[in-house]
Formats: sequence, structure tokens, C-alpha cells
Amino acid sequence: MSDAVDQILAQWRRERPDIDVWPMGVVGRVTRLARLLDRELKDFFAGHGLERWEFDVLATLRRSGPPYELTAGALNRAAMVTSGAITNRIDRLAARGLVERVPDEEDRRSVRVRLTDQGRATVDQILEPHVANETRLLAALAPQERDQLIGLLRVLLESLDDTTIS
Repeated sequence: MSDAVDQILAQWRRERPDIDVWPMGVVGRVTRLARLLDRELKDFFAGHGLERWEFDVLATLRRSGPPYELTAGALNRAAMVTSGAITNRIDRLAARGLVERVPDEEDRRSVRVRLTDQGRATVDQILEPHVANETRLLAALAPQERDQLIGLLRVLLESLDDTTIS
């Protein structure tokens, strides 16, 4: 079985046999896979009236546990975007009634972002079909292959110091 990356690697091996291009096989596949998965997830969330980033913010708040709130800074770190981008995202979600800003009781200079009842219901309604969709996307892997892939990806992420979410 051969994929597009195999064809690219064969071309490089033909043109530059002096260079071992094996890393391109890994990075190229991960990059292509990320692009394909991103497109699938974008389409899935669009079918539920959301952008992918909207679900990410809502899900981050939901999994934080009661009272389902975080500082904008914590959300910013979890989303890995600029502070301006997270402010814009919070504004848009607040306009839709999915989150609200509440004063931080411990630090008057800080604001916390809280999931509204509507926001929580939205996440809870979409979570199960979202997981089912991701299961569909990974259906080509047997359980043992999934576990092996999870372990290998974890090793790579840890080696690149990606060990915390906030």
C-alpha cells in the first residue's frame, strides 16, 4: 500500500539519494493527517452551528469542573492563541449567550469566563456525537494500533515539551 507521502519520498530519493529523507515521511503524514482531521472536525461542528474554536473554548470550560469557569489567561494558554484572539473569542461566545464574564472574587483586576447554562447544554449535547465522529475517523485502526499510536504520539509531544494545557 502506498500513499501520497510515499510518492514524495520516492521523488526525493531519486533526486537526492545522498539525503535520508525518512523524517519527511513522519512529518508529512502528521501534517497531512492534521489537515484532513481539521477539515472533518470543521464540517462536523458547522453541522451543529459552531466553529471548531467555539467548541474548544466551551469544552475547556466544561471539563474544568464546577463552576465551569476560568480566567481569560487560563483559556488563552489552553487555546494557544494571542490574548487579543481569546478576547475576541470570548466576546463572540458571550454575544451568543454561551459564556459570561464574571468578576474574580479574589482579584478585582481579573475577570473569569463562565459557561452559561446554555453553553453547558450545548457542550453536553455535542460531546457524544463528537466522540462518535472521532471514533469514525479513527476506525481504520485496530485497538492495539490505536494504543500504539497514542503512545508514540505522546513520546513525540513530550520530547517537544508539550506536557501541559495551561
